[in-house]
Amino acid sequence: MIGFYILIGIISLLSWVVSNTLKRKFKKYSKVHLRNGMNGAEIAQKMLDDHGIYDVKVISTPGMLTDHYNPQNKTVNLSEGVYNQRNASAAAVAAHEVGHAVQHAKAYKWLTMRSKLVPIVSISSRFSQWMVIGGIILGAGAGQPGIGQMVAIGGLAFMGMGTLFSFITLPVEYDASNRALAWLENKHIVTREELAGSKDALKWAARTYLVAALGSLAMLLYWALQVLGGRD
Repeated sequence: MIGFYILIGIISLLSWVVSNTLKRKFKKYSKVHLRNGMNGAEIAQKMLDDHGIYDVKVISTPGMLTDHYNPQNKTVNLSEGVYNQRNASAAAVAAHEVGHAVQHAKAYKWLTMRSKLVPIVSISSRFSQWMVIGGIILGAGAGQPGIGQMVAIGGLAFMGMGTLFSFITLPVEYDASNRALAWLENKHIVTREELAGSKDALKWAARTYLVAALGSLAMLLYWALQVLGGRD
């Protein structure tokens, strides 16, 4: 189990570094005020209008970095700091979340795949690791190797769904950022300096998803070795 704790430590450290860097970047670019005077909500609404999307609402949501697009009720949810602020960070986040709304409107294939996996992953993620650990214990300690192996492999399958979900999330997030930055630049919403800040902020936001995906893959491989490594 020492290897497991080392792996957890490495993943946690990477996640901490990226998360804290992201917060610093957003704080830095929140001081780069937009010359056009638009706040996040106004930018989001304009981007929706420019793409002919009129059935999506822009609303404010509590918290920091809690911004997201909800395809169920078609809302772009912007944290209070993004909704009301007029800076490069707010512009980046607002446009990124609308990027997801554009993906939804255009039936972007990776977003469609991700949405279909949400109900499955929401259930499998709760039980996957417990099934793997329980299967290993059942096989080794309870003298039921066959049943234990089946339970553990079932847990691996659930864990694999979560890993797949993490990697499908990557093109969804990167594409939303690319759509956002292209629109911000082409519509002259931001200046060159403001655009550079928006790019850097979104780059670090994307890295949080990359670290999560790599962490999920590492965990899957580790437990797969524990379950299947000793098989003849």
